[in-house]
Amino acid sequence: MENTLFQLKFTAKQLERLAKKAEKAQHQETAKVKKALQQKNVEGAKIYAENAIRKKNEGLNFLRMSARVDAVSSKVQSAVAIKSVMQNIGQVSKALEKAMSSMKLEEVEKIMSKFETQFEDLDLRTNVRRRMREGCFDESMRWCL
Repeated sequence: MENTLFQLKFTAKQLERLAKKAEKAQHQETAKVKKALQQKNVEGAKIYAENAIRKKNEGLNFLRMSARVDAVSSKVQSAVAIKSVMQNIGQVSKALEKAMSSMKLEEVEKIMSKFETQFEDLDLRTNVRRRMREGCFDESMRWCL
């Protein structure tokens, strides 16, 4: 899939280069038209004008094709990314399933209860220290520090 993506991007770049090359050729043919008209060569100017028109259309067609290939490339890139994300999600859900099956509800409840108790104790100690500091600053800063 990634090789296909690379090929699509490479093709789009080639088409862009061909479009620029056709545009350059169009400008050259246009210059030839001007030169032929200055020399009063109307037949030659018509031929050069036809060539310039053909090169312009050729360049536009290359640009259109490049845009289409680029759009397909974007869609393929999205598909590759989605595939990668889906694989990761699958791995995570398998890991979660294993973790959930190995855990016992009673043990989880005990651990969570212990965690809550410790957290409440920490919160209480933090509040006591904060109040003591506030009291120290109110009375005398030297005595508490």
